[in-house]
Amino acid sequence: MAQLERAKFGSKLGVILATAGSAVGLGNVWRFPYLAGENGGAAFMLLYIACVLALGMPCMIAEFIVGRRAQANAARAFRTVGGRTPLGWVGYLGVLTGTLITGYYAVVSGWCLEYIYASAAGHFADSDPAQASRYFAEFEQAAVRPIVWMVLVLLATHWVIVHGVRDGIERASKLMMPALFVLLLVIVVASCCLPGAWGGVEFLFKPDFSKVDGGVFLDALGQAFFSLSIGMGCMCTYASYFGRQTKLAGSAMQIGVIVILVAVLSGLMIFPAAFSVGIKPDSGPSLIFITLPNVFREAFTFAPALGYVVAILFYVLLTLAALTSLISLHEVSTAFLHEELRISRGRAAAAVTALGVVVGSLCSLSLGDRQWLQPFGRTLFEWCDFVTGQVLMPFGGFVICLFVGWYLPHKLVRDEYTNYGTLRDRSFRTFVFALKYVCPICIAMIFLNQLGLI
Repeated sequence: MAQLERAKFGSKLGVILATAGSAVGLGNVWRFPYLAGENGGAAFMLLYIACVLALGMPCMIAEFIVGRRAQANAARAFRTVGGRTPLGWVGYLGVLTGTLITGYYAVVSGWCLEYIYASAAGHFADSDPAQASRYFAEFEQAAVRPIVWMVLVLLATHWVIVHGVRDGIERASKLMMPALFVLLLVIVVASCCLPGAWGGVEFLFKPDFSKVDGGVFLDALGQAFFSLSIGMGCMCTYASYFGRQTKLAGSAMQIGVIVILVAVLSGLMIFPAAFSVGIKPDSGPSLIFITLPNVFREAFTFAPALGYVVAILFYVLLTLAALTSLISLHEVSTAFLHEELRISRGRAAAAVTALGVVVGSLCSLSLGDRQWLQPFGRTLFEWCDFVTGQVLMPFGGFVICLFVGWYLPHKLVRDEYTNYGTLRDRSFRTFVFALKYVCPICIAMIFLNQLGLI
């Protein structure tokens, strides 16, 4: 068989923005603020930053090493580098995880499109919290509208993927990531200028360590891995498009800083506005789709037109964040089918999109009153979230640490880390120690905690 030509990112900026786009998603803009709200704000944020830098970075670099070394999709990469060891099958686990997440993540991404429409149409102009809650519940449980939005999101993702690495993923990242930051900064300024907003700023930056316990630490650790897309094949797949001159440790650090910055800015976007109107910061997962529409209405009573614009921009921001992550998830499965089945990229992308529509439709329909889609008392949507986020991702991250830290030859790991000796390796020993001991122990703690065993 002829060897498939391996695509490459065209620039260092493309590497950083595309890989950061994979990591920056709803996990940062949606999940981080509500977890910070539930866990005391500033203390949680400091723990989260520490976990990203000390624990998330080694795991990300480990995936980079395997992906760039093998120059293949996530499944083949681990087999190529690791041979016949059972640990090499972790790549298939990443592909499975990415495929499942693509389906139900597209559902949530579709919700963002619905809220752009609803905000633009003025549906929240005169609503109170009870009305906002009813609106979300009725929309979430509807049979058709959520699926239509979900299909539109997947078609947009499909369009990017079929255009390839440089003309699709890299070009889209160069457009969407700067736009995401601009929107984020605009809304942060608007939020922090509200009367009474300082209380939200203090909540995010004035730590109260008396609220920190083992649960807060584990939540911060879990959020670090969730927001960095560890264990789902994304980083390994993107690293296979890196050139040999790409500095793996430096790129990982830059991506980590971007992820942290987006999380902090997301807190500054939400908490000042919430404090301004007296909304509790611990509103939980409903913060984005139920609480915030009312926040925008109340916070900008002095300038309703500004509140109208900010609400629309906020959900555009959420959609961009969702798309950047969805593109990377889609690419994991597309690259796998393209290379393993030797079919065209277009056909592979079409198959992944079709599978995403099926999985997403079933997940969306399960949120209504359909018992056949709610096995063992959970909706199919909840099962996908639980299995991927609390089982497959932490387990995949754990195995990757063992694979790179303990199984791969030390020289291979050093060669990739130092670009074959062209870079200094002063941090290499620290990286290996973290990968062998610190990260596996911490991931095991997350895994056991999420399963309710500790």
